[in-house]
Amino acid sequence: MHHVIPLFWLRRLLVLPVLALAFASAGLAMPYIPKDGAQVVEHLPSRADPVQRELRQLRADLSKQPDDLRLASALARRYIEQARIEGDPRYLGYAQAALAPWWNQPQAPDAALVLRATLRQSTHQFALALADLDTVLHRDSGNVQAWLTRATVLTVTGDYAAAKASCMRLYSRAPVLIVQTCLSNIGSVNGDAKASYAKLKATLAQYPEAEPGVRAWVQTLLAEMAARAGDDGAADGFFKQALATEDPDSYLLGAYADFLLDRGRAADVVKLLKDKGRIDALLLREAIALKAVRAPAAAAQTDALRVRFDAAMLRGDTVHQREQARFELALRNDPQRAVKLAMLNWAVQKEPADLRILVEAAAASGDARAAHTALAWIAAARVEDRSLAAPLAKLRAQTTAPA
Repeated sequence: MHHVIPLFWLRRLLVLPVLALAFASAGLAMPYIPKDGAQVVEHLPSRADPVQRELRQLRADLSKQPDDLRLASALARRYIEQARIEGDPRYLGYAQAALAPWWNQPQAPDAALVLRATLRQSTHQFALALADLDTVLHRDSGNVQAWLTRATVLTVTGDYAAAKASCMRLYSRAPVLIVQTCLSNIGSVNGDAKASYAKLKATLAQYPEAEPGVRAWVQTLLAEMAARAGDDGAADGFFKQALATEDPDSYLLGAYADFLLDRGRAADVVKLLKDKGRIDALLLREAIALKAVRAPAAAAQTDALRVRFDAAMLRGDTVHQREQARFELALRNDPQRAVKLAMLNWAVQKEPADLRILVEAAAASGDARAAHTALAWIAAARVEDRSLAAPLAKLRAQTTAPA
């Protein structure tokens, strides 16, 4: 029996942040020195925390039998779950360490390969992740986890036909709600938004007993679909349902913050993201909101982000070019820098947020190549997204204007 990491966990791993300066590689960036000795730099997990106790026990068990794949897989999965919950990529490193005996084996056991693929896709090593999954599926065509992970990677990279084919292989193997979520997630960004939304909404209603984390993720997807369709009331309702279902993770908080920012509700974003600044993606949104409400703290938050992104670039970390492009456009008013980053990001991943920053940066910069790239994708993928209306209008006006 295959242990399944749910689809929503896999996709949320794609938005894990670069860590704050405190975790930058030594020697690659100036160390962060608090201005006040009483300032809290990092809250360490309490040893009394039941999650930490569980992880300590799993580590102790594995240390006695480091070649036990069952124990290693259990610990790696638990670390992946914590990475999703806390938005802390260190847990992904811990997961990789748990899998060390199998990490460099091309023909590792299936369980190790699927987990390795999950970790590789989280750092945008998509080709390597797909290679691992293909190895697994060649040996075991009924591996649900491998098909789920493959569908996720292919959707993020914009290969919708192959992603849908992977979802179809889940029929009779995975719960109906997971299958429909997989398919609707693709259809909503590939010319079938209305029907995908309706099918997923109806399927969720049929499974009130679904696990809370799965419900929260489906509600988040429905909220994003409704927002792209321009149904603000439904979107806000689904976001609030998701927020009430479980402790919200960084993806849900970021998605709702974007929704609120788009509707001119920056003050609500400031409240939503209070004390969430250790996660870069959330600090970015908080800084944008603070700027919108003309808060004095906006400049300091923007400077903190600048230092974090500069440190990431020195480390050669390119995983968060989407967030950095948005930072350059919204907070540093540098559309030329923003469009370069947006194009580099677009070469790797093609989610709605990637398309949006590409369109916005292209419109702001007047970059013809970026404009052509964005417009060609929108036409080919049959994108339906009302949040793109304003920058798209500007972009199309630029491309049709006489020389």
